[in-house]
Amino acid sequence: MRHIVISSLILLTAVVSFAAKAPTHHSIRAEGMGNAHVAVVDDKEAIYYNYAGLSQINRLGNYDKRPEQGYYPRNFLGDMRLNLGGAGPFETYFSTYNVAKDLQVMYQNASNVALLYGLPTNSVLMDTLSTHPELVHKINNYDHKYLSMKIKMDAEMAFHGFGGAVWVDGRVNPYLDGGIILPFLAIDTMVIDGVVQGGVAYGFTDKLSVGIGAKAAKREKVEMITVDIMNYDALQDTLEDRYHDATDNIFDFNSISMGIDLGVLYQLTREFRVGASLNDIYFKELAGDKITPNLTMGFNYSPRFFNKNTGFARKFNFAMDYANALYSENNYKPFSHLNFGLEVEQTLLAWPGYNNEIRALAVRLAGGFKGGYPSAGLGLEILRFLTLEFATWAEELGYYTGQDEERIYMGQISLGF
Repeated sequence: MRHIVISSLILLTAVVSFAAKAPTHHSIRAEGMGNAHVAVVDDKEAIYYNYAGLSQINRLGNYDKRPEQGYYPRNFLGDMRLNLGGAGPFETYFSTYNVAKDLQVMYQNASNVALLYGLPTNSVLMDTLSTHPELVHKINNYDHKYLSMKIKMDAEMAFHGFGGAVWVDGRVNPYLDGGIILPFLAIDTMVIDGVVQGGVAYGFTDKLSVGIGAKAAKREKVEMITVDIMNYDALQDTLEDRYHDATDNIFDFNSISMGIDLGVLYQLTREFRVGASLNDIYFKELAGDKITPNLTMGFNYSPRFFNKNTGFARKFNFAMDYANALYSENNYKPFSHLNFGLEVEQTLLAWPGYNNEIRALAVRLAGGFKGGYPSAGLGLEILRFLTLEFATWAEELGYYTGQDEERIYMGQISLGF
């Protein structure tokens, strides 16, 4: 049993993959506010959610040129960032580790009794379970226990009207089965996604902007791995083989899929903005996966009396999206399509009189609901160069919202301007 616990930790730190969906970039800012972002997009996140938002960079807050957009913190330099983040359902990790320790004690005790009396270990285990039914419950808790992990690496650049990014996003989703005779760990399919993308935005009027972007995506899959006590010693060789399977084909350009993203943004009033995007329009299958385009529509409300465009800038956003509208598997469960949230960003330390160009410390708080599950986020920006961010949200592993929640906790460090 000890081997299984150790194997779990090794795999969780050594392997990265992603589920069989479109490559998905996890924005900490957006995830913190329920991933409702298609009409917010006032910074580099426009690259991932709505390219039309690139027209807002260095325009929001310019009251002379765009009075209908009100007072907003301006970003004269655009956005250039390097990000590294990771995430996982830590509550599941801890609960699984505790169950694994209990089962380890049970297996060890059964083995000792079997050795002492010369009995088969399997027979002792069965007798133990028949006299202690509470142990059966522990084993049931251990069966098919998912332990997922995410990782993200991004290089981003966004200016007024133009933006691009290179990013890798992955996920490993192994599961543990306790079993009675031979516990094991298995990973269905490991996948690594890499994406290069860029796009432009054009403002036809002060209120209407459209955007378009192109992307190239590559997905590498690895076959199923099963690890148990019998093949534990071969674990390192197995991981090395799978690693070489993925890297040997990394420059196989025939497996690259091209796609486009489309977006539109309209400023109804100074405080109310609507947006829509049609992303992930791929022209061929991605590593054998047929990708459904992501159609999302939403609005953002930014009340004038909350916003402040000075050295000690403040902004407030409340947003709601109807996301992934074309994903038919979710159409009978509307909560899975609804995202909404709010955020407040406040500059705490700044050089007075420079209209937010020089700020020493800013904090962002966010909250909301993504697919019916609560989310929250926290960001701390230091000298406009270093940003520390944290967000938590949940993803549904079952067939409907509320059936099988997997809560994700993600942290990220960003360097740049």
